[in-house]
Amino acid sequence: MNKPNAAGAFMFHPEWERYPYPSTRHVVYAGNGMVATSQPLAAAAGLSILQKGGNAIDAAIATAACLTVVEPTSNGIGGDAFALVWAGGKLYGLNASGIAPALMTIAAIHDRGHAQIPASGFLPVLVPGIPAAWRDLSRKFGRLSLAECLEPAITHAREGYPVSCHVAMHWQRAFRIYRERHVGAAFASWFDTFAPAGCAPKAGERWSSPTHAATLTKIGATRADAFYHGEIAEEIDAFSRRFDGLIRKSDLERYEPLWVDPISVNYKGYDVCEIPPNGQGMIALAALAMLGDDAFAVKEDINTYHLQIEAMKLAFADGLAYIADPKTMPVSPSDLLSPAYVKARRSLIGPEAALPTAGNPAAGGTVYLACADGEGNMVSYIQSNYMGFGSGLVVPGTGIALQNRGHNFSLDPTAANALAPFKRSYHTIIPGFLMKAGKAVGPFGVMGGFMQPQGHLQVVMNTIDFHLNPQAALDAPRWQWIEGKTVTVEPAVPAGIVAGLRARGHVVSVDPELSRFGRGQIIWRDAKSGVLCGGTEPRCDGTIAAW
Repeated sequence: MNKPNAAGAFMFHPEWERYPYPSTRHVVYAGNGMVATSQPLAAAAGLSILQKGGNAIDAAIATAACLTVVEPTSNGIGGDAFALVWAGGKLYGLNASGIAPALMTIAAIHDRGHAQIPASGFLPVLVPGIPAAWRDLSRKFGRLSLAECLEPAITHAREGYPVSCHVAMHWQRAFRIYRERHVGAAFASWFDTFAPAGCAPKAGERWSSPTHAATLTKIGATRADAFYHGEIAEEIDAFSRRFDGLIRKSDLERYEPLWVDPISVNYKGYDVCEIPPNGQGMIALAALAMLGDDAFAVKEDINTYHLQIEAMKLAFADGLAYIADPKTMPVSPSDLLSPAYVKARRSLIGPEAALPTAGNPAAGGTVYLACADGEGNMVSYIQSNYMGFGSGLVVPGTGIALQNRGHNFSLDPTAANALAPFKRSYHTIIPGFLMKAGKAVGPFGVMGGFMQPQGHLQVVMNTIDFHLNPQAALDAPRWQWIEGKTVTVEPAVPAGIVAGLRARGHVVSVDPELSRFGRGQIIWRDAKSGVLCGGTEPRCDGTIAAW
């Protein structure tokens, strides 16, 4: 179980080897470095960088770049990223979410005949942040060059690799959907890139993308300058103009990620850290804060599930009402996380399921990876195109699948998250980090759209309240609040829990599609010995590469 050592910092214990949940994996220990992510080749790429002399930040960049090649169903070069980096005894936050192009206005969307921003095509495309994230992480913390960190990804893209099982499943599903919905010349390059044989690759089939390799080579050689100021920016501009898109080279030229101070709440002696808005990490923190004074005896208990769900509903109601570009939020994260406001929100939780509404504090398809090295550096990193392959657009001849994050903007001009040029939209991807007594415990994350803060809540409580090791914390059955009183649960949730929740007014269904409940990774560091302890997601091709 979790125990504080003499200094009050976090340490783990061999008793963690008892598994309360079935698993095909065991918790992994290592002393020199660890990479946990959703695809084995990507984890191996990060490990190779550590063994080459790179640090955890270099390994994270290598893993992230490799994921754009070996798991294109969830992310790509044209997506966004966030990171939490522990280095030199301090936690840093990086927000590399995209900004709306200068031409992207509410009027421009309405003029094109849309009552809301579509999920595909050029209208939801914002300026991609991933290449700039790699550049800035490398510049600030890296030991190796960006070009060296991208070498494993370039090799896989150029020479090809065997597609893994879960990636193949999602690739084939996307192909079936795109074949029906994405008709027209603008989408032709997606099929040329990701289905050149007229179908999606099967598990074990080799797939390569020479254009992807060439683009990564240019990004590495120019430290991403080609992407934002050079020939790649010009290709994106030309593609957009050809199909009445809104993004221009000038939008790419003005883009910069933001270095931010992480936000946190103390949950039962542990500091749970997240990136501040425009990300939705604040939702996880608000829900945890509401439950901070509650005692939970066991995880598989009706009251545990009920309180978790009700707190998450209230936190989401506030998040969906207020989270936006920080320049336009009507309230601050500190308002929403203040003890008085948290207490008021907690008082709304009763014994029955309720319909959540936002409070008034002013009055009172993503990939995730965790990396650690033997020097103490740790990285919690997440990147995504959104909704699988994103907008369905691939810049011809580049392998760049463009994200569709603009879909999350509101066209209501009075909304906090209203669309406007240069704004960052409400963003679903969130990296997490755990600390205790000013010391790093380690990175964690659960990807999957609006499941992400719900996954964060559950794995944090699995760790702190229920004393589960990283693998067991990820193996444990999950729930997901959908809307109103509607909740879905995994088949592994006990039937008695389902019946008990229904008796309290929750509308509960059992969903056999496990990928809808998120995919997580965890690495904890023992405060005394420095030994690393990791868990990886059983709901995908997750793996841990350790040294």
